[in-house]
Amino acid sequence: MQLKVTLKKSTIGCPKDQIGTVHALGLHKIGQSVVKEANDSIKGQINKVKHLVAVEEI
Repeated sequence: MQLKVTLKKSTIGCPKDQIGTVHALGLHKIGQSVVKEANDSIKGQINKVKHLVAVEEI
């Protein structure tokens, strides 16, 4: 299963660890999307920044 992750909110004012997590997912601009394989590490990263991103199953 794959997940489409889209950055919906800005990381301005967020803690550095959350900013780093968003960048590790490959997201840099609002509205940008990436497709990731659904494994435990990716799910953990998404859970950490769930208030900033939107997730869809593909």
